[in-house]
Amino acid sequence: MHAFAALLDSLIYTRSRNAKLRLIGDYLRATPDPDRGWAMAALTGDLDLPGVKSAVIRGLIEQRVDPVLFRMSRDYVGDTAETVALLWPTPDPAPALPPLSVSDVVDRLAHLSRADAPGALAAMLDQSDAEERFALLKMATGALRVGVSARLAKQALADTFGLDVDAVEEVWHGLSPPYATLFDWAEGRGEQPTPADVPVFRPFMLAHPLENLRVDLTDYVAEWKWDGIRVQIVHVAGQTRLYSRTGDDVTASFPDVAAAFTGIGAVDGELLVKGAHQGGTLEDGGGAASFNALQQRLGRKTVSAKMLADYPAFVRLYDILVDGTEDLRALPWTERRVRLEAFVARLDPDRFDLSQVIAATDFTALEAVRDGARDAAIEGVMLKRRDSPYVTGRRTGLWYKWKRDPLTADCVMMYAQRGSGRRSSYYSDYTFGCWTADGELLPVGKAYSGITDEELRMLDGFVRKNTLNRFGPVREVEKSLVLEIAFDSIHESKRHKSGVAMRFPRIARIRLDKPAAEADRIDTLTRMIV
Repeated sequence: MHAFAALLDSLIYTRSRNAKLRLIGDYLRATPDPDRGWAMAALTGDLDLPGVKSAVIRGLIEQRVDPVLFRMSRDYVGDTAETVALLWPTPDPAPALPPLSVSDVVDRLAHLSRADAPGALAAMLDQSDAEERFALLKMATGALRVGVSARLAKQALADTFGLDVDAVEEVWHGLSPPYATLFDWAEGRGEQPTPADVPVFRPFMLAHPLENLRVDLTDYVAEWKWDGIRVQIVHVAGQTRLYSRTGDDVTASFPDVAAAFTGIGAVDGELLVKGAHQGGTLEDGGGAASFNALQQRLGRKTVSAKMLADYPAFVRLYDILVDGTEDLRALPWTERRVRLEAFVARLDPDRFDLSQVIAATDFTALEAVRDGARDAAIEGVMLKRRDSPYVTGRRTGLWYKWKRDPLTADCVMMYAQRGSGRRSSYYSDYTFGCWTADGELLPVGKAYSGITDEELRMLDGFVRKNTLNRFGPVREVEKSLVLEIAFDSIHESKRHKSGVAMRFPRIARIRLDKPAAEADRIDTLTRMIV
């Protein structure tokens, strides 16, 4: 456990991507199985220890130190695991037990009930030092936040053992921690694990932002970029899986789609919810509700019959990766498109349709079509080279995304909260509002992105100097600072008193020139709903 704790500590204080790859690689070379496999599961977010939740950890520490001291410390530090690791009292005398290993922690916590897990966790914290306690708590809650993505961890493994990272990614979801067969392959003791007869995830092809580039439509094809969630549907050996863009299995949230997918192969598309009130039908490329409707289905482990009826899901297909047992990814887009059209024709038209190509003679005509698109489910335009193979990640010149220009509104800062990680010492998360017709200020959203470090320091100073009330880590501020907020779309919301919810709000600029009384009204926002 000490080696894994040292790895996490080093990763937190290392900003260089190459240095992070070396640190993980050194750990994987020096650490035996199964510890390194469980460590990879933790780094990639595939470690699940359901018996331990944040509330359990807070309960344990508040039994041992003054609860007020813990809450004040947590507010200052900005991270529960770090706070508890530092505050946890060392027993006197310390238990004379052998050092913990990563597999010890997993073996103990993975098989305990929620009633027994807290006691076991407390015992392990008692025999650990502060660095090990931090790693233990991060593992237990599944929230490492050490600046390492799942892709980076897999890249480190591939680099360390001379493997192709795309090959690692492709077999990953057919394997289970601690990945014994993966390490056997990596170190030459076994064959490459095969995805045959297993509905594995294949990494998505991604797009670069267009950014002032004009392309020739004789070389590129244009499609709408729909505002749902990108999914990959795989069916093999009688099993169907839906994967999100990050490789998460979301099949349980959309059993209606999984049950309707009978084609053998793998396809790429946009998961949407039908909207009877929206313009168009599935046949002509319309019929999709806004992302707000889709959110009602996301993250649910079980879906009620009423939810299935009220928010019926469908998939608008973009591409085909595998047809039957034939891998099509090396083919150009034009050939894959022909195969996709034939594949879609065999699917249930009530659940699957084809993303239509936009008819435009040249780029100028495409600009006019894009600017006139105000469908709630359209996020922008995709541009794809007609000869492009389906390759993993972003490859320059192959696919571009051309999002619609964002909507904007002038809003008043109402509350601020400390951030996490390197922002834990700053008030960096801002709740903002707009005025009702009666002059009441109601929250309409929350944002923390879009500002520079200098602007962050300026806003943090404003919060500290203009605090009216404190609510734990949240401060209410004087309603005098206007923020221009950019957002992709806005939707009706029954959960918010204002009646609206923004999609992807971010701070466009700080309006020091504008009095708060002149910020936008909520009825201005409601008129933006499409």
